[in-house]
Amino acid sequence: MTSPSSEGLPLLPAGFRFGTSTAAYQIEGAVAEDGRGPSIWDTFTAQPGRVIDGSSGAVACDHYHRYDEDVALMERLGVQGYRFSMSWSRIVPDGRGAVNERGLDFYDRLIDRLLAGGVNPMVTLYHWDLPQALEDDGGWLNRDTVERFAEYAAVVGERFADRVEHWIPVNEPNVASLMGYATGQHAPGRTLLFDALPAVHHLLLAHGRAAIELRRHGAQSIGCANNHAPMWPASDDPADVGATKLFDALWNGAFLEPMLLGRYPVDLAPLMEEGVADGDMATIRQPLDFYGVNYYNPMRVGAAPEDEEMPFVMRDVVGYPTTDFGWPVVPDALREWLIMLRARFRAALPPIYITESGASYNTGPDADGVVDDQARIDYLAAHLTAVSEAVNRGVDIRGYYTWSLMDNFEWAEGLTQRFGLVHVDYDTLKRTPKRSFDWFADVIASQPQDN
Repeated sequence: MTSPSSEGLPLLPAGFRFGTSTAAYQIEGAVAEDGRGPSIWDTFTAQPGRVIDGSSGAVACDHYHRYDEDVALMERLGVQGYRFSMSWSRIVPDGRGAVNERGLDFYDRLIDRLLAGGVNPMVTLYHWDLPQALEDDGGWLNRDTVERFAEYAAVVGERFADRVEHWIPVNEPNVASLMGYATGQHAPGRTLLFDALPAVHHLLLAHGRAAIELRRHGAQSIGCANNHAPMWPASDDPADVGATKLFDALWNGAFLEPMLLGRYPVDLAPLMEEGVADGDMATIRQPLDFYGVNYYNPMRVGAAPEDEEMPFVMRDVVGYPTTDFGWPVVPDALREWLIMLRARFRAALPPIYITESGASYNTGPDADGVVDDQARIDYLAAHLTAVSEAVNRGVDIRGYYTWSLMDNFEWAEGLTQRFGLVHVDYDTLKRTPKRSFDWFADVIASQPQDN
């Protein structure tokens, strides 16, 4: 089977930004070096049974020591942008108080190296690695954490606002709150179900407070990176349709509507009222320069049996190929989501970036050292086509950041799922660009240039 030719892909608008994405805990390693404090993921991974293979991000890809090599790979790839996160516990080890200059110095070196290589930074302030000291005081259930995050944002903004092109305060607040505090699949591993809703509100409030601090220190472009999934009812039964509507409000609407409209969805608002103080919704609804969409797959939702604690249950999306993670591959759902997003929010919706999109395929090097990941090439080709079709329907999409630059620590799945354009041997830490890497480089090189 041959690779799709880059010539076969629709051209995206001149100036369209191609990039890759990573997250600090997933790639950096060096968790106990140069003053970094422990985060909730250090604690979580140390608990038996939390991570499928018992691994952690203690070493991960050792990007902390190998960032120069990794930026050289980005230069070879030809990406114009790199989305990465800063580790809060590397910069403010206890989440409050003393700032760790050695942590700031690392990101200074990384940003300068990126800019020297023609790669524009897109920085996420929080990609799930809350300092453990703050979790000990309640974490995102504690409103005080919002103020500590604003202080951290001010430190980072003051140091880096002059060199960072785009800022994202919080990555996927829905995943961080619901999987971390409601279902316990992610750190800190709490299983509070609907009692986790204060964490939803506080993460949104943290987004707004950080945006204010970043702008105060000169940041020019601030957006978000919200995980969105089209919701499909398991059947036409009114119970399934109702459960899907509620879960859609919880997963999608609870983050879209506050950021863009300054309100919670009607179906969810009564559950949120108690924790919302005067002025909160105005703080959350900060002007956004772009809206970041992290897309992987649609979700199929059904009504739960009456004896279940939650009113909805996830059903398999059938009839589509799946990744090695078991996720359905449905590029048309991305096109439809983007078109519906524009139709629904219109003037309230800023330009869109696809801030994450990618797939796990665990192909390794063959006898000749070649990583022939044809399935990832097919995936990226189909999803870039979906983006192009949405652009042709009038959706203002400015860039596509694929997840991920390289294989890395995949949270509760440990080292068992590989999303990278670059293969990482976790024993030797050798980087091997995959066939998808060369294909993506050809796609980028074939696009019209911005004059």
